[in-house]
Amino acid sequence: MSVRDVEEVEEAALDWVWAHRDRFALGDDALAADGQVNRTWKPLGELTQVCASVSLCTPPGDPLHTRVSELLDFAWQQTHRGELFPLMQSLEPFATYPLEVYAAFASAGFRHPGYEASAAVVARTRGWRLTEQYPTRRLGVIEAERRSGIHPHGHVPQALGRTWLGGLPEPWTFERAAGYALTHVVFHLTEWGRAAQGVPADLADYLLHWLPPWLDTCLEARMWDLSCELLAVAASLPRPPGPAVLEDAWHRVAAAQDISGAVPEEGAAQDAAGADPGPDPYDFTDCYHSTLMAAFAASLATARPRGTRDAGQHAGQGVPG
Repeated sequence: MSVRDVEEVEEAALDWVWAHRDRFALGDDALAADGQVNRTWKPLGELTQVCASVSLCTPPGDPLHTRVSELLDFAWQQTHRGELFPLMQSLEPFATYPLEVYAAFASAGFRHPGYEASAAVVARTRGWRLTEQYPTRRLGVIEAERRSGIHPHGHVPQALGRTWLGGLPEPWTFERAAGYALTHVVFHLTEWGRAAQGVPADLADYLLHWLPPWLDTCLEARMWDLSCELLAVAASLPRPPGPAVLEDAWHRVAAAQDISGAVPEEGAAQDAAGADPGPDPYDFTDCYHSTLMAAFAASLATARPRGTRDAGQHAGQGVPG
């Protein structure tokens, strides 16, 4: 696999995302009391975060930069230019997911000062600080506060020490849940691939040693979504694993990618299974996240982030006070 081959995985994945962008749109159930956050706000937030990261890995003149910028505009419009965030907070004052989604927008320069001010008030309460969460989620909330201009309610080293990865566990205890936890720990520590120096030296050495066998295990099990997340971790480290490991992994991911650009979450590719692929070989929920992760990992693998983008660079993203 050459750099160009990996870039083609990214381009095809983003083509699929663009063609299916309406599936990321927020519907009437986005603010419903019984709404399913994992089917409304979560996909939109994941789209935003990936596009924000890809935009920093591609120069402004690159067609991919234009594509993800347009997707960011689309996503911001879904939030009514940020106006839905204060409304969400009024409905669920101590829910953290609105801030986590907002932080993805903030990292791309989309800000809503009114929401940030009200979120800062809630973040100073004991109720917010004492919300019970999984350790990895706690680390993510601290990072979301920082990216949103809110004083973090905790400290990264202490939060990191309570995570699976932060404890440098026995490598044979790796399994699916631990895999997703460790990838997100690295994403939070590196600002989603922007700052490799955010990974402490002991964690970087640990991952350099054990990431290759974990990645191979996931690829063998055809867990494409987690495999792509692990490839994104590999590209986020101060020193990535050896080229042979990464080339083999990308070859297998590319082979699993459908001609439409979609990457299945797991299992055999449709054409390999003998099924009629049709225009959409997979249901949206079975491939959107893995396809986003393929684009994210490929972007990090082919270009180091170029630094924080100026918030004023993006036309039309200002929000009325």
